[in-house]
Amino acid sequence: MSYVDGFVIAVPTANKQQFIDHASRFDALFIEQGATRILECWGDDVKVGQWTDFRRAVQATDDETVVFAWVEWPDKPTRDEAMARLDEMMKTDPRVAPAENPMPFDGKRMIFGGFEPVVVLEQGT
Repeated sequence: MSYVDGFVIAVPTANKQQFIDHASRFDALFIEQGATRILECWGDDVKVGQWTDFRRAVQATDDETVVFAWVEWPDKPTRDEAMARLDEMMKTDPRVAPAENPMPFDGKRMIFGGFEPVVVLEQGT
């Protein structure tokens, strides 16, 4: 069964293109490691809720945009193996090494986790 890593990030709105460039380089690594699909979604309609919301979850300021992203993997073992290699790759692969591809956002406010799909609906199935 497939496996999904999900992310929510507050990115300075002025850094949109930097974020796209950073994500494109970083995401290529996930694809090389076996990810089947990656979506990086720039917030367009992210409202402030009454009790909680995406903006508060990542402490987004007025000059930041919320990014919602996910990486789809064929299964959890493939994901786990890729993540185990990621630390070493961040030291050697310039696409993801922090010195060569710095995060254009505050990584301390990134929310992420791994998820097992329990309901999957697709058009035509």
